[in-house]
Amino acid sequence: MRLYQEVGHQLRDAIASGQHLPGDRLPPERDIAELFSVSRSVVREALIMLELEKVVEVRKGSGVYVLEQAEGVQPPRADSGYGPFELLQARQLLESEVAAFAAVQATKADILKMRDAIELEKSFVAQGIIDESADELFHTLLAQASQNSVLANMVYELWQVRKHSPMWQGLHQHIGESNYSELWLNDHQQILQAVLRREPKAAKQAMWQHLENVKSKLLEISDAEDPTFDGYLFRSVPASLND
Repeated sequence: MRLYQEVGHQLRDAIASGQHLPGDRLPPERDIAELFSVSRSVVREALIMLELEKVVEVRKGSGVYVLEQAEGVQPPRADSGYGPFELLQARQLLESEVAAFAAVQATKADILKMRDAIELEKSFVAQGIIDESADELFHTLLAQASQNSVLANMVYELWQVRKHSPMWQGLHQHIGESNYSELWLNDHQQILQAVLRREPKAAKQAMWQHLENVKSKLLEISDAEDPTFDGYLFRSVPASLND
């Protein structure tokens, strides 16, 4: 377990025990860092983890607030049974459209949050750290930038399915050995640039290509003879749907 995960678990336990109630603002990063004798960057990564879990909400310029859902630890999710390529196809269809909508709807605050996520990705790449939290954060923030909570929740839920899929976890072990983080970082930067330019078609294409790149890498490392392999059952989004 990484240091930021240990800090995140302790913060989550403190929230679950009632030390911090829903609506409360957590202490500043520097105070938390002093409490756990860690750097502020470790605290920042721990808070990102809790934000992804919807335990806290980070409000730019205001602080970190405990969410109502954080009254207790949620039970583990059961495996959905979806194959990784079926899941990728669903994400490609949904997230490409979400990216296009975000290019029209994103606010300045949304842009700044996505930039922060990309900066965190850069720091992981520079340190050689294999950590998906910033990757997930970018995708969820992009969905939130659509200003549609239904779409944002759909993207969030697909990521939860992905994280709890044994088949995906097995594939991800091989991904981790090769570390494609720098490739995904470049893809994310292209998506953000399209959103910044308010170009929905370019944002849609950039997200579609990003997930196509992910699929290509998964195909490279997959065992096509495995009975659970679903790579050929779920092709890329047809070009006619991607115009």
